[in-house]
Amino acid sequence: MESKLEEYILSHIDAEPDVLKKIDRDAHVKLLHTSMISGHLQGRLLKMLTRMIRAERVLEIGTFVGYSTLCFAEGLEENGEVHTIEIDDELEDYVRSNLALSEYGNKIKLHIGDAVQIIPGFEDGSFDLAFIDADKELYWEYFEATLPKIRKGGFILVDNTLWYGKVVEKVESSDRATQGILNFNERLAYDDRVEKVILPIRDGITVIRKK
Repeated sequence: MESKLEEYILSHIDAEPDVLKKIDRDAHVKLLHTSMISGHLQGRLLKMLTRMIRAERVLEIGTFVGYSTLCFAEGLEENGEVHTIEIDDELEDYVRSNLALSEYGNKIKLHIGDAVQIIPGFEDGSFDLAFIDADKELYWEYFEATLPKIRKGGFILVDNTLWYGKVVEKVESSDRATQGILNFNERLAYDDRVEKVILPIRDGITVIRKK
């Protein structure tokens, strides 16, 4: 997106909460791969979608610093909760400290470990909304594990499904992340268990509704 257009958009939507500004700023100082943070525009979209469907239970695969996690928590119904899964145990203390900064932190339950192993432990049909934003090579596995846990009419959001535009370029055999995204997009396109649409926001978000 052109920088001027992005500036215009950000100045005409809800402001980024101060806590999230701090989390984003601190991450850029302390961590690598900060492009993984949802950021202002996507964060406000995640909150809005959560509120639109009046979600009470959200499942997030890929916590990173907890930015998107707090956006979901912000949009929850009064007694709602977010279950978020992060595989990198070295991030646990950092994430918990970020969540503690927010008034919504008490709505979040952090799980450390492999999502493919953790997700089956949740009750089928117990979530209103899920967000997949983790290892791109495993997107289809995450999706298959998550779908039974979503109630009928519930939603799954999948991040990075346009993957820097690489989905329409020649893919190197060594580029497993792009191959994972392409595999997910192709299989999902013909999956009649769900309705789906790709939103060209940031790096692409696919919105999926379980029939």
